[in-house]
Amino acid sequence: MGYKKKIKNLLTGQIIEKPEPVDEEVLFDGGVMITETDTAGIITYANRKFREMTGYTKEELIGSPHNINRHPDMPSAAFETMWETIKSGEYWEGYVKNMRKDGRYYWVIVWIKPKFDDKGNIVGYIAGRKVPDRNMIKRVEEKYKKMKEQES
Repeated sequence: MGYKKKIKNLLTGQIIEKPEPVDEEVLFDGGVMITETDTAGIITYANRKFREMTGYTKEELIGSPHNINRHPDMPSAAFETMWETIKSGEYWEGYVKNMRKDGRYYWVIVWIKPKFDDKGNIVGYIAGRKVPDRNMIKRVEEKYKKMKEQES
């Protein structure tokens, strides 16, 4: 497939090579998966459940771009809308197919909201995940597939 993509951890300088995607789903059981990022999307916090689900260590995640776990099936346009929304100070929610360190994937509904300082400036973002509706995943997959085709 030739997917190999490298991610650089800005805190440690470590280069993390993303795996080739594996067509095997790991079901998200609904525990609490929380991450926080700075305004550029660099991970500043990842709770234990997120680390367990993704397979990445705390050291690999903190300082890495949040797209470390982005699955190549995800269209760029889905994230453009997300960024527009959260940068404007609004709450965003959507279906996301993520990729684990071992290449397997998982689906979640991600919600993201901005974090503000005392003056109302956005200083970062917090994200949580919910268990997705299995029937809705099929519709979302079709939509994302069409969006990806338009990117090519």
